[in-house]
Amino acid sequence: MTARTFLINGLIAGLFAGFAAFLVAHTIGEPPVNAAIAVEESSSAHEHAEAPAGHHHEENGIVVSRHNQSTWGLLTGTLSIGTALGGLVALAAAGVVGRIGRLRPTQSTALVALIGFASVALVPFLKYPASPPAVGNPDTIGERTGLFFGFLAISLVAAIACTVLASRLLPGLGTYRTVIAALAAYLVVVVLAAQLMPTVNEVGTFPAQTLWTFRRASLTTLATMWGTIGLVLVGLVGRAHQQAAVESARRELAASL
Repeated sequence: MTARTFLINGLIAGLFAGFAAFLVAHTIGEPPVNAAIAVEESSSAHEHAEAPAGHHHEENGIVVSRHNQSTWGLLTGTLSIGTALGGLVALAAAGVVGRIGRLRPTQSTALVALIGFASVALVPFLKYPASPPAVGNPDTIGERTGLFFGFLAISLVAAIACTVLASRLLPGLGTYRTVIAALAAYLVVVVLAAQLMPTVNEVGTFPAQTLWTFRRASLTTLATMWGTIGLVLVGLVGRAHQQAAVESARRELAASL
């Protein structure tokens, strides 16, 4: 199989994942977002009430309705992210085929998706979880974004390095001890990085239940997207691998006649 085959399958898997993520985000993610917006508007109304007479607030630009944000806007976003992510996962899976022990293409693809979810989505989320509207100081959004992507980069590089390390240790240590050693090395790096990097705590008086519900929905949406990419891509790669094997056997038979 070629990288092109992996990429096409990855884009298809990403489309499915984007739609699945939209369904989850729209169903369980929108209610806490609406609740957070209500908190934000209530706080804003209170500030306006306390403002001196003659104070006016104007907004310029295009106003997108909340309905469009939670439907077509959300769908467009999840489909775009899912497709791009599916393509990246597929290219990574194509790059490791035959390089991790004796794993078949489907097995190595599943491993890439699992490592990707853990290093790109789960671990960075645990350090810097998503926050709903009304949470966080607008003046520090650039700093908070930089911290998140910095930690994500550390996690991803550590995961890649530990995977390479595992592939080299595998012949001598065996599967079980190799997995333990690679996982331990990864955990040491990310735990140390998490301890050294600043902690962001700008929740303030925001309702704890709404915050928890929002973050739980965000993580569920991420898991849905990554899980769908993994499941669909593994299925498509398995089918392509089987077709390639049948074609190879047919050519060998034709050549022997």
